[in-house]
Amino acid sequence: MEEIDDEQLLEAAHGQSPARMGRVRWTICAMLFAATSINYMDRQVISILKPTLQHSIGMSEIAYGYIVDAFQIAYAIGLLAAGRFVDKVGTRIGYMVIMAVWSLSAMGHALANTVIEFAVARFSLGLGESGNFPAAIKTVAEWFPQNERSLATGIFNSGANLGAVLAPLIVPWVTIHYGWHAAFLVTGCFSALWILWWFRNYRKPTDHPTLTGAELRYIYREAAAQMGPSTPWARLLAFRQTWGYSIAKFLTDPIWWFYLFWLPSYFSAKFRLDLSHLGLPLILVYNASAIGSVGGGWLPRPFQRLGLRPAYARLAAMLVCACAVLPVLAMSRVQSEWVAIGLLSLGAAAHQGWSANLYTTASDMFPRSAVGSMTGIGGMAGAAGGALLAYYAGHILQRTHSYSSLFLIAGGAYLTAWILLQLFAPGLRKVESLA
Repeated sequence: MEEIDDEQLLEAAHGQSPARMGRVRWTICAMLFAATSINYMDRQVISILKPTLQHSIGMSEIAYGYIVDAFQIAYAIGLLAAGRFVDKVGTRIGYMVIMAVWSLSAMGHALANTVIEFAVARFSLGLGESGNFPAAIKTVAEWFPQNERSLATGIFNSGANLGAVLAPLIVPWVTIHYGWHAAFLVTGCFSALWILWWFRNYRKPTDHPTLTGAELRYIYREAAAQMGPSTPWARLLAFRQTWGYSIAKFLTDPIWWFYLFWLPSYFSAKFRLDLSHLGLPLILVYNASAIGSVGGGWLPRPFQRLGLRPAYARLAAMLVCACAVLPVLAMSRVQSEWVAIGLLSLGAAAHQGWSANLYTTASDMFPRSAVGSMTGIGGMAGAAGGALLAYYAGHILQRTHSYSSLFLIAGGAYLTAWILLQLFAPGLRKVESLA
């Protein structure tokens, strides 16, 4: 009812129906969706090619873990710098620079032929890709009112799933016909087109030439005063909300990294699927995660209609997602490929629903001027957790060839994170002043 009432107020105040108010903000969201899709296509290539690279360059499980670690460490380092960079130069220029860096790094993998060279290329990719989510979350904070942010975040975040779906469709075909070096080059053209699209069409709401006055007032109706100079990230560490958000990211982001970087080899090892047959299981899992991303972004709304305040509605949605992940705990006993696909699809969908809401808590708890830096801090924590899990995964798989402990971690991380988020930031209490 809250959203309907807001639109009715706008209609009464400005003599315009919601349909005529404008939808420029959703075009912006579409650009974020496309950027995130390209981002995940680039990072997914190596996991699909893992079985191929193990034979062609003699890569072990431990070596692969170190390559993933190189990406995660660079991602963690880059997130701090990326958040500050976007806060300083703005989303229009910042996003283009970020896209250019990660795309050139992704294509640079085609020049690698040893584990060390792949680690260097992966480190560069991590530095570039670290900027995507701080830039996207800041863009959402600039372009959407609070009650639409989780939905907008869920929509653009579902681009991760499209990218993860497109990669297993494109990479095996390119590899079979042209070799694995060519597989790392395929997304360069998408990146170039996106940069041109963004440069031509993106402006801040106050500078956008086609934005109606009604839509601008709708975007800023509750938070225009939140705009201000960017906040040094060190100052944010004084707040309990920062620690609650960061711990939740530290515990749950690594699970998505695990799904991205190890599911292809899991299906290959467990069910003896070769490169030409890996696509279907991955496509099904990542399509389910796309549904979870959008559905999770929408999920707080029915809780609001039941009378919960927005912050508590978001926490309720996150609890639902955390509980939906629990069946992944049974993965160690699964013998059927289709049961595995079903459980992993549920887990991936629940993760993305959780993630859409967790990302949005940054803009719920902090003013817009701090969102880029806040997202960077949380992303750094998630990448650090991902690096630790990658190290553990490489060593445990090399020694035991068993994924059991990894799925136990994946199933239990979210409830733990939800409880700790509540302890550090009860009710997602808002930071009123950063002074």
